[in-house]
This record gives sequence, C-alpha cells and structure tokens, in this order.
Amino acid sequence: MRFLVTGHCGYIGPVLIRLLHEAGHSVVGFDTGYFRDLIENAPESCFPDEEIRKDIRDIEQSDFKGIDAVVHLAALSNDPLGEMVEKQTHEINTVGTIRCAQAAKLAGVERFVFASSCSIYGASGDAKTPLDENAPLAPVSAYAVSKVDSEAALQQLKDDSFFPVMLRNATAYGVSPRMRLDLVVANLMASGYATGTIKVLSDGTPWRPLVHIEDISRAAHCAGTADRNLFEHNVFNIGARDCNYTVADIAKAVAAELPGCKTEITGEAGNDPRSYRVDFSRALNGLPAFEPQWNVEKGAKETLEWLKAHPADLERLFGPDFIRLKHLRKLSDNGQIDEEFRWAV
Repeated sequence: MRFLVTGHCGYIGPVLIRLLHEAGHSVVGFDTGYFRDLIENAPESCFPDEEIRKDIRDIEQSDFKGIDAVVHLAALSNDPLGEMVEKQTHEINTVGTIRCAQAAKLAGVERFVFASSCSIYGASGDAKTPLDENAPLAPVSAYAVSKVDSEAALQQLKDDSFFPVMLRNATAYGVSPRMRLDLVVANLMASGYATGTIKVLSDGTPWRPLVHIEDISRAAHCAGTADRNLFEHNVFNIGARDCNYTVADIAKAVAAELPGCKTEITGEAGNDPRSYRVDFSRALNGLPAFEPQWNVEKGAKETLEWLKAHPADLERLFGPDFIRLKHLRKLSDNGQIDEEFRWAV
C-alpha cells in the first residue's frame, strides 16, 4: 500500500514511517517543516519515500495522487500552545483536518486514519469506571476541542466510499528521532536525570492513560490496512491493558530507573483538571491485529538510555530542541513564522 502521512516530521511520524516501511508499504510525507531540522540520528527507514513540504491548510486533491490510505498526524499538539493561539489551533487542527479529509475523499482515498486524543474526555477523573468510547466528552483545552470538532466532521464525511477511523490516543511516551521532553514520562525522566529531583507540579492525583508511540503507530497501521468488513466501530481508545496511572504513579516508575533521585510532589500548579481513566477494550478486542507491546516501566528504561546519550544539560534538554512550544516561539522570535504560523521566509 501507499500511505500519505501528514505531520511526518513530528514526534510520532518517524516511528510510524519506520513501522510502515518494515511492513512493506511506501510512504509519502506531508509536513510544513517546523521540526524537520530537529530530527536526529534517524535511520533511512524513518524518512518517507517522497516528501511534500506544505502547510496542512493548503493541502489539495492533487497531493493524494496514488495514495491508498492517509494517517493524519498534523496538528498543533501542545495544550499551553493551544491556549495561547486558540484561533490558529482551530484553523490548523480542525479546518486543516476537514480540508485534508475532503481532498482525500475527492481523490478516491478510502481509508483515513485520524490521530485523535483521549484528552477529549478532559475533566473526568471522578468517573467510577474507566471511560469507553461512548463516554461524555469534556475537553478542557483548545487542542482537545479541536479533536472533538474534527471527529464530528469526519463522521459526517463517512459513507460507502470513505471510511475514517478515529484513534483516541492516550498520552504518548517513548523515544523518537524527533524527541519531545514536554510529555509527562519524558519530562519527569529528563528532570530527574539533569537535576537529581523528579518534580511533580500537580498534587500527583490526576489520572493519565499512557501509550508508547510504537503502539500508536501499530494501531495506525492496523487501522489503515485492515479490511473494512472487520470493523464494527470506527472510534477506538488506543492504549494497552493496565496503562492508567496517576501522575504520582508515573513519578514512581521514573524514580525506579534513577536510583538516588529524589521525588518532590509540590502541588504548586494546583489541581490539574485534565484527569481521566480510559477503557481500551474496544481496540484490544476489535481493532484488527492490534497488539500493544509496551508499558511505562519499559518506556522509562528506553528514555533513560536516550538521556544517557545526551549531556545532562538542563538548559538544552528543556530548551527549543526538545520542547515544542519553545521551538515554535524561537521560530516566531526569529521571524521565520508569522502570527498565523505560516513561514515568513
């Protein structure tokens, strides 16, 4: 099969492309290139066979020539960033997704895999049981709202010739050639590695479901290749069994890999409303061939090995090379992107 992967230069993209290549598929990458120069130590298999450098807001039917399936990753995907630039988040994440799907459908692409998020469940930490795909949605960020709106629009496009599959991914972790240290597992690992202290700014009680980026990529591959007749649903929570953790639990798993490192739960950020436990049974039982292979303990070990290959330099680890928001601010401050997040030079 021939896949188009949007946002292929981000955190998940290089890992997904490697797995697609290993499965024998060809890949066209589509990305505006914000993070292209930050990909490091990536084997050739992590890069697409062809690359289209273009803003998702400008995607058109001709970009899907010869494409059998789309995995749509492209998005502004940082909650603090989304709150700062809510308009741009809507235009890139929601309007861009709709434009992408409409163009794919017009081009005759039948399968459209959308990277949604469990964050759409939002402030649901008091739920007595983990949330399945029928649970009420309670997004608390511009990013999560964009995912809710995109899912609704994609469902409207579904028909006999176009089958969108929504993957509500849990909070991601894992090592990527385009590494991020602003997600909870890597953030706590990097903090402990560089400073000797794992600092939890919340009170540690919010729930976070976690999923490794390889398992996200496996789910996308399954969703993009399985026979449509095998699907009873087209919305799936993506994660492994027993992957709901409190932030305090995550800190404990991180501390186990950093002997002698202290853990401080400060609570200085107040009570984080983003708290939710999620039921992944539908994907584990009904997403054809999907078999997660990671847990947070294994992921913490992997992240530590990545950190050992990098200097314990707090300024660099938590600077624009690995913190998404800081990199975009740098591009803006340097005049490389304008206020609409379009390239200015």
